[in-house]
Amino acid sequence: MHVRTRWPWISLLLGAVVALNPIGLDFLRSAFFAGEQLARNIAQPIVLTALAVMVLVVVLEWLVRSLLVKRRARGAS
Repeated sequence: MHVRTRWPWISLLLGAVVALNPIGLDFLRSAFFAGEQLARNIAQPIVLTALAVMVLVVVLEWLVRSLLVKRRARGAS
């Protein structure tokens, strides 16, 4: 018996791994808490773009999982 869920756990786990490793944490720190304005100006657009891409991936995974759950509920395989 397979339990299908709409929760986009794959992309959320991938985003957590990318953001919470030492390099990702250092980049986040430099984007928002750096003492120099230049470091913040360079890192913030990169971090915000990566965040937007991750949000799109989460939404896409959620839509695909929703379609699969609905299709399986109808009986089509």
